[in-house]
Amino acid sequence: MSLKSRREFLIKSLQATAGSAAFLSMMGKLELAQAAAPRRLDGAGLDYRALVCIYLYGGNDCFNMVIPRDATNYATYSATRSSLAVPQAQLLAINPTVAPLGGGQFGLHPQMTGVQSMFEAGRAAIVANVGPLVRPINKAMYEQPGTLLPPQLFSHSDQSVFWQSPHSQATDRIGWGGRLADIFSASNTNQVLSMNVSLDGDNVFQAGETVSPYFMSSYGVEHIDVINVNGSGCGDGEWNTARCTSFNALLNRSYAHPFESAYVGKMQSTLQTTEQVEAALAAVPENDPVFRPFWDVFGLAWDPDNLPELPRLAAQLLMIARVMRARDALEMSRQLFFAGIGGFDTHDNQNADHPVLLGELSQSIKAFYDVLGNPALNLVNQVTTFTASEFGRTLTNNGDGTDHGWGGHHLVFGGGVNGRQIYGRMPNLSAGETNPDNAGWGQIIPTLSVDQYAATLAKWYGLSDLDRETIFPNLQYMTGSLLSIQGPNLGFMQAI
Repeated sequence: MSLKSRREFLIKSLQATAGSAAFLSMMGKLELAQAAAPRRLDGAGLDYRALVCIYLYGGNDCFNMVIPRDATNYATYSATRSSLAVPQAQLLAINPTVAPLGGGQFGLHPQMTGVQSMFEAGRAAIVANVGPLVRPINKAMYEQPGTLLPPQLFSHSDQSVFWQSPHSQATDRIGWGGRLADIFSASNTNQVLSMNVSLDGDNVFQAGETVSPYFMSSYGVEHIDVINVNGSGCGDGEWNTARCTSFNALLNRSYAHPFESAYVGKMQSTLQTTEQVEAALAAVPENDPVFRPFWDVFGLAWDPDNLPELPRLAAQLLMIARVMRARDALEMSRQLFFAGIGGFDTHDNQNADHPVLLGELSQSIKAFYDVLGNPALNLVNQVTTFTASEFGRTLTNNGDGTDHGWGGHHLVFGGGVNGRQIYGRMPNLSAGETNPDNAGWGQIIPTLSVDQYAATLAKWYGLSDLDRETIFPNLQYMTGSLLSIQGPNLGFMQAI
């Protein structure tokens, strides 16, 4: 039986017998396969390289994130957005080194000072109007029955899967980050710890055929409650001692059944990994002054003995920075991280809620790169961070919010970015049905695909052209004048 067939058999057997969401959730954290076979590594010799995905749950209103500031285009934006329009005088000016496609001047939301400074320093880029596409389309094609569209368009759950998976079927829950890990995991000396680390729970992006993510929280390693991590003491009380002793005894038995054997092997490796990660993190505590920018950027007092609590995204990125600083101890040369921030489903109260979210996003990323730039880490050029979100939002408002859209703008950060540029064409922001970019109700048709966006990041990571076609099968269709940039490489990342 092949590795893939064995994996599928085990999963289906669990689904048939467990019948419990909690059980299936637990099993989703079990890697039931061996490490991927070694593959050629483009850019070999680089000591470290990491991708960090920041997922904006709910669908970010990018049209209030990147905003026209020239008189003509701002007037169109303001008329369309009505009460949601950000005042022109408050916009943070950005000055691309290359004129954007279609011309115009743009600014950022006033809460995004961190992103502005990184953009102007050449360490950030904007990728315009990206979204899920099966084939490039225009408005006439969209309105024609039978046109190939992403499944369940405008659905949170389906489009979230589509953003994170390289295939056109929403049921395929193998992500492009997971497929990268399948290829690159063998380059890491440590074959026990997964190269995919999630700070925000289960996700499709990091799920591979042979690699599954390692789950942490912003507080550190997540322990297995049923047993003592160190294998001694086994908790307090007679009952805790008894269950711990019994469980450890089960782990030390030999099993002929493939499921039992795989489960025991994974549980043992989990315990080993827990000890490894805890030991590595102990050497890089959060109160080390290296990490102080995370508190400074939010105006929080710095007290090593009593640190104030950070906003959620900042806390996640802090933990990622700690893991990166411990990369040598963990014997990692390639990693992929996943972080997330919720609240972007702004159907109402958007003027109050959205600025807070954009401020947290902006300042957290600025602090993250301030830390990466410290000589103790020196990883600005080796770490690329990018945003993802299931869709943009509608141009028009519903009173005090927006509805589910389609295409949206995204941000890419790092020293490896060809920064201070806007890639792709900004869409027409007029509200009328004559707007060729408007699919209806202000939902903007993407002119760049998620496949192109992801493939550009993967190329920088070291993915070969041969492997690219396997991971991103829809790329072959991403050609023609309906796209603002054609082909598999959007150009916003530097060559290795």
